[in-house]
Amino acid sequence: MCCNENTKYEITIEELFKYDKDSVTIVDVRDEEALSYGMIPGAISIPEPQFKDRINEIDKNKKVVVYCMKGIASLDIANYLRDNGFDAYSLMGGYHAYLMYKFKEAEGKEKERLEQIEKSIQKKFHKVLFSRFTKAINTYELVKENDHIAVCISGGKDSMLMAKLFQELKKHNKFDFKLTFLVMDPGYSEANRRIIEQNAKLMNIPITIFESDIFDAVDTVSKSPCYLCARMRRGHLYSKAKELGCNKIALGHHYDDVIETILMGMLYGGQVQTMMPKLHSTNFEGMELIRPLYLIREDDIKHWRDYNELHFLQCACHFTENCSSCRDDGTSVSKRLEIKHLIAEMKKTNKFVEANIFKSVENVNLNTVIAYKENGQCHHFLENY
Repeated sequence: MCCNENTKYEITIEELFKYDKDSVTIVDVRDEEALSYGMIPGAISIPEPQFKDRINEIDKNKKVVVYCMKGIASLDIANYLRDNGFDAYSLMGGYHAYLMYKFKEAEGKEKERLEQIEKSIQKKFHKVLFSRFTKAINTYELVKENDHIAVCISGGKDSMLMAKLFQELKKHNKFDFKLTFLVMDPGYSEANRRIIEQNAKLMNIPITIFESDIFDAVDTVSKSPCYLCARMRRGHLYSKAKELGCNKIALGHHYDDVIETILMGMLYGGQVQTMMPKLHSTNFEGMELIRPLYLIREDDIKHWRDYNELHFLQCACHFTENCSSCRDDGTSVSKRLEIKHLIAEMKKTNKFVEANIFKSVENVNLNTVIAYKENGQCHHFLENY
């Protein structure tokens, strides 16, 4: 342990795991979205905004180790606890440090871990992952003969699983198609890039990495930087994929993203729309976007991740400590969480609510719609009344 004149009490991940688990309380101060990506085993969750109100939940008789994503916000919280009589420390490097510790711990076990990961897709999770993956591909005709698909990997659980499912599909494919596993580095920190590279190595995914300066480009933007960043990343992926001879890019949006988008459009955008399973690019001629995880549930992806003890990148954005403000598609995490909670509440009284939301955009009856848009042109029911 170390401290300095600024009372920054810190502890390393190696020091933390030397303590008897019953003598230490580990506190995760990240938000709900971050928690869904994983926690240090045994930790309790007290999000930073709630901390002062819930300080009494922490045992003063134990050593307290606080962690956030990178070990920044947790410093102030550890000092606050010490001011209130706790023997508190901040975890150096935060959750990132834990991820790197797990990678180091797994060294030498790569082969057996890869076998377990692939076997889990073939056996335990075949029905909920691979079968639904192939169903989406067949239902929406996402993959065709002689396609060259850029499988876009952000470093999160969804895109990494998508890469493994494509590898599995390639083993059984009935026609020829090519895959390029594409990773764009928009200005990642060294630690974030290493997490992506380590997971790709562990999972035997031969990634192609290319650099861009997107983070620097949007660094000075004050209005909707997350939306702009997402749009720029999409454009760079299209451009690089086309340069590599690809005709499609594959993104890792899943079933829950789809139904959340439907409700967000209605409640916040005043429109009925959804995330389409495939789209023609308007700016890159001959290019197409596909979403092969379209029918896969997020809980099943999390189950697969946790079953295999995998640890993925949450967000590599360098604008915020926890990146709790944005997602890969540029939408607000807080609004998505609100929609998630709303769906969860409705599901308590109607177990079919998620399927019904999904089906609502398949069963649109134009005879009962006041107006609709087609190719940018609005049509009103009075036109044909």
